[in-house]
Amino acid sequence: MLSKNQIKIITSLSQKKYRKQHQLFIAEGKKVIEELLPNFDLEWLFCVGDLNFKNVDKNKVYQVTDTEIKKISVLTTATNCLAVFRIPEERENKELKGLIVALDDIRDPGNLGTIIRLCDWFGIETLLCSEETVDVYNPKVVQATMGSISRVNVVYGNIVEILKTTSLPVFGTFMDGENIYKKELPKEGIIVMGNEANGISVEIEKIAKNKISIPRFGKLQATESLNVATATAIILSEFRRN
Repeated sequence: MLSKNQIKIITSLSQKKYRKQHQLFIAEGKKVIEELLPNFDLEWLFCVGDLNFKNVDKNKVYQVTDTEIKKISVLTTATNCLAVFRIPEERENKELKGLIVALDDIRDPGNLGTIIRLCDWFGIETLLCSEETVDVYNPKVVQATMGSISRVNVVYGNIVEILKTTSLPVFGTFMDGENIYKKELPKEGIIVMGNEANGISVEIEKIAKNKISIPRFGKLQATESLNVATATAIILSEFRRN
């Protein structure tokens, strides 16, 4: 059974300031929760019925009704389980190496979640996010990652300063950049993806010496741009293929 205090805390976690205050975030659905259990400290697990979660402290499991779980769910259609996890301490920002993705002011939670999944798929261990980028523990981001949040090191910081000091080549994605299908791509580097509406900021454009683009093949050439997550998938595929 849910207590009033639990309901108050859980429903507040849809807002960043309360996630920061309580150092907690939520995840919904059995598959997502099972992916997160080995890597995050569980605070509470609420289930409708016995869902047979393995290696979980039974003292942290609460049986609830459909009505109760709907009260705390952020999904349009609530699932039969919801977990509350502790936000871990930020990992030490070690020397940047390998292939890295940097996000310049990505605002849509679905886009960030999908990009984290893509990083997991393509073996990108570090994802740099500007301070204006949507919070990785936003419930919609967590759901969109489908568990990949536990395998990608998401680091927030001053992207401009990081890019200024790195020894890795910096690649910026632009509409007028060099055709990515014709460019020789390295195994190491930082790929910057820009804001959904405005693209890469002027400050970062000055730093990104390697400008790349995904060419349009349509006869009319009328499409203004690709969704940032879709563009990230194509670009990472090309980097890995090369």
